[in-house]
Amino acid sequence: MNWFERGNDKTAEVEHLIDRATRNIAHGRFERSLSGLTAAAALVTTVEVFAEHYKASFGNRWMWSPILVTPPVVIAGIAGVYSKTWAKTALPVAAGLYALDGLAGEYFHARGVARKPGGWKLATYNVPMGPPIAAPGLMSIVGALGLLAALLRREK
Repeated sequence: MNWFERGNDKTAEVEHLIDRATRNIAHGRFERSLSGLTAAAALVTTVEVFAEHYKASFGNRWMWSPILVTPPVVIAGIAGVYSKTWAKTALPVAAGLYALDGLAGEYFHARGVARKPGGWKLATYNVPMGPPIAAPGLMSIVGALGLLAALLRREK
């Protein structure tokens, strides 16, 4: 009989945590986890956005918008882990703005490709060499996580 079959305390504890998380997700109770995940994902996304927009010298003032909409999402996401009120009020507003900013970024990136010589007629060259078309979509997805967190019930 090996250590795993003996059912030591650590194995039983891990199994219990996995079972509890699975039950919470299956019954729509995932609010706290998604609130925290939204805050973490917004931070990681914004670090990447800052690095890329810095390389482009923040040539358009709209490039600052992802940086400006991030602190409210992070604060609301962290607060949403600890407070149901924050998760149901501030997080959906901040996450909605974050998602909308991502959609605006999609427009600006598509416009950037169109403004390159040849525009969309030379898409095989301009899409890989221009602003990344799909990158702002990540912001919209992170914002959607925050909106989803507000819709779900709280874990026990």
